[in-house]
Amino acid sequence: MTRIGLQRETALPQAEAVARLREALQEEGFGVLTRIDVRETLKQKLGVEFRPYEILGACNPSLAHRALSAVAEVGVLLPCNLAVYEGEGGKTVVVAVDPLQTIAAAEPSLGEVAAEVRRRLARVLEKL
Repeated sequence: MTRIGLQRETALPQAEAVARLREALQEEGFGVLTRIDVRETLKQKLGVEFRPYEILGACNPSLAHRALSAVAEVGVLLPCNLAVYEGEGGKTVVVAVDPLQTIAAAEPSLGEVAAEVRRRLARVLEKL
């Protein structure tokens, strides 16, 4: 299986993991712009049951500004998404986008900004 993004498992319940994730993101200069409750959305739209699953859209304004000033089209890859879901054995899984797999892969000139975002997101995951 291909590994997508930066991943971390924790024994924390999902709600607590999300709360700590928000705090850690803030410490690294990110704000959460969007929250999607995938489980609830799938239930409402398709009538199907799904595991607890949330997607947070996080943005670091200064890094976003640097990237957008260099390449306006990079906006289609923003904000940085983080998925938080119930994994095996009751663990909570947190996956953050890897900007080296997305932004830098799409536009190599943004490699420096992408690397900085990746470093910060990796520190966020370490704090869980």
